Formats: sequence, structure tokens, C-alpha cells
Amino acid sequence: LTKLDLSSFDTKKVTNMGHMFCGCSSLTNLDLSNFNTKKVTDMRSMFRGCSSLTKLDLSSFDTKKVTNMGRMFSECSNLTYLDLSSFNIKRGIVTRGLLFECVNVVKRMKSTAGVWPFLKIVYV
Repeated sequence: LTKLDLSSFDTKKVTNMGHMFCGCSSLTNLDLSNFNTKKVTDMRSMFRGCSSLTKLDLSSFDTKKVTNMGRMFSECSNLTYLDLSSFNIKRGIVTRGLLFECVNVVKRMKSTAGVWPFLKIVYV
């Protein structure tokens, strides 16, 4: 499985997206622009182990109600672009291991000396 067509997915009532794509190691393309995440409280390990993904644009995600993002991108070892510009990570939200073993994203974070145009997170 390298690609999923989720364009007809209705997620407006979903509260738990934890482990949704966990272990999808062959997945290379994922378009979640139509996902409604307004009611979601759990996104833990959502993309964990998606080691073939190189780009993930989650700029349309509403994370205001999310309380757990632990290991959300853990083991996404080939991820080089991650847009979380709509994410609001509040104090008290579980983010442990959020980017664990995301070596390419972490490497770019270090090489850009704090300017991360590919990784946009709003902390409040």
C-alpha cells in the first residue's frame, strides 16, 4: 500500500485518530486536506512508522481540542517536509516523542539554525 484515496472520508464526528496510519511503512503519499479534525482529542502515534513518507502537509488540521500528540510522527525517518502551521500546541498537551527518529527533519532543524520553514508550529 503506497497511496490512499481518502477524499470521501467523513471525519467530522471523529474524536480519536490515534494510530490511524501507524505502521503504514510503504505509504509514500497522503493527502489529508479534507480531514475535519475539529473534534479530535487524540492523535497519538497517528503517523508512527510511516517511514516512506517524505512530505506531510497538515496545515488544514484544527488541533485546538487535541490533548495527546505523543509519538505522532515517530519513526517517520524519511520525512523532510512537515507543515504544522495550523497546530496550536498548548502547555499540558502530551508531545513526548513527537519527532522521535525523524532523523531528516531533525537534521534540517539543526542545519537551519532555528529557522524551520518546513516545520511550522505555533506554541501558545
